[in-house]
Amino acid sequence: MADAGVARAQDGGLHSGTLTRADLADVVHRQLGLSRAEAASMVERLLFHMCHALSEGQNVKISGFGSFILRDKGERVGRNPKTGIEVPIAPRRVMTFRASQMMREKIAK
Repeated sequence: MADAGVARAQDGGLHSGTLTRADLADVVHRQLGLSRAEAASMVERLLFHMCHALSEGQNVKISGFGSFILRDKGERVGRNPKTGIEVPIAPRRVMTFRASQMMREKIAK
């Protein structure tokens, strides 16, 4: 991922401050020499497999980057801040991201 930021900065800097699928595909295209279509397909397949694993209840861990962790939250009572009325909040599954130690160190610089 560090290469993506460097590659984008050489092309004139960050446009929106967000790394997109197109940016990832462009880096794969330039770094691996694949065609743009092949690079875009590779990025899409990677994201598809990550999404599929998460939808099947599996956590996704990418060494040196971080982990996408699923957590089941139980039912609880919330409160409408405007009216003060208590409202039940249904149980749900949430996804969290935990950055690896290596990623945290790079971000802290």
